[in-house]
Amino acid sequence: MLLESYDYMSQENKKKNKRKMLLQIHKIVGLGTGLVVFIVAITGCFWAFKEEIDGLYDTYKYVVPKIDQDFIAASEVKKIAEDHIPDKTIHGVVYGRPNEAVEVVFYQTTPELFYQSLFLNPYSGVVIKRVDNNAGFFAFVLKGHLRLWLPEGIGSRVVSYSILLFLGMLISGLILWYPRNKKNKKHWKQRLQFDWNSKTRWKRKNFDLHTVTGFYISSLGLVLAFTGCVMAFNWFYFIAYKVTGGDKAPQFIIPNSEQVFVAGSLKKQKYDALIPMLYAENPDVKNVELHYPENDTTSILVEVSNSKGLYYDMDYRFFDQTTLKELATTSIYGKYEDAHFADKVIRMNYDIHIGAIGGIAGKIIAFVVSLICATLPVSGVLLWYGRRYK
Repeated sequence: MLLESYDYMSQENKKKNKRKMLLQIHKIVGLGTGLVVFIVAITGCFWAFKEEIDGLYDTYKYVVPKIDQDFIAASEVKKIAEDHIPDKTIHGVVYGRPNEAVEVVFYQTTPELFYQSLFLNPYSGVVIKRVDNNAGFFAFVLKGHLRLWLPEGIGSRVVSYSILLFLGMLISGLILWYPRNKKNKKHWKQRLQFDWNSKTRWKRKNFDLHTVTGFYISSLGLVLAFTGCVMAFNWFYFIAYKVTGGDKAPQFIIPNSEQVFVAGSLKKQKYDALIPMLYAENPDVKNVELHYPENDTTSILVEVSNSKGLYYDMDYRFFDQTTLKELATTSIYGKYEDAHFADKVIRMNYDIHIGAIGGIAGKIIAFVVSLICATLPVSGVLLWYGRRYK
């Protein structure tokens, strides 16, 4: 009996020591990453509703539709845009619905970042507005979310590894949340609800805010942190894709044209025919983004958006420069109908991360979860401070 009692006490002491060690790691990592998690979570709250907030003052993106008139050709759009903003790289041109302006996106990272959009009337080609995408409120929010407003090389690494640690923090928090005395109903009640009254001290309330709210948002917090890590680390992205059964190339691959395009051999660029052709195939398409070929051998990339505000079900299509023959890609980024389960999961990652996958309800959930995640470092620091300094 004495030996059995001793073994039981020894096992209990080991459990307590492991729990204390886990709590110590939880505290140290939490104190080290708390400010980063707070900033990333708060900026994430704003970013979730970027499209809705932008929609309040983006009237320049809309025009009076002309049903009996075709959109201006892509080659003409390119000429107008290059005349207006010379010596800069055009990333692509976005055609929308009949009442939407054409957007020409300029993007280059060297010698310095240049990210601007030029909005044109889709029927006349008249320039409506020039927008600097690297300035303004949401550009400020995104810089904070991705790199804490620090230089790219430093800030992005700090954010990436802090979110990876936060993923571990959520898991360790769930382990610490689990009551040591599983049979005590009072302990379960304290873990699952706010049992406050007029005599409840602020330390108790702060503890409950940290543990109770942390438990209820932990599963969704894990989703946000996990999808963030998928975007932050190539190795994490690759593992997530392979674990779900992926067998394609998980990177973006643009195939070469079968025939080399000879400049001046045609009266007009072949890609001018692509936009009318794609709209004829699917009149309900939300927008079509054409990427001008980088050289005479690459194919023409066209991104066809099938859902407003979503990216995962977009069709990535590739066409030969000379013949406009559609080409296949070995990448997961092809036609959505050809995507396998693992391809769809990894393509949904960004839409899941911002909550867009669930529409406006999903964005509200992502906002609330991000907001509560931002409170966890605050309540955690207060817990540490209260215990250390009484």
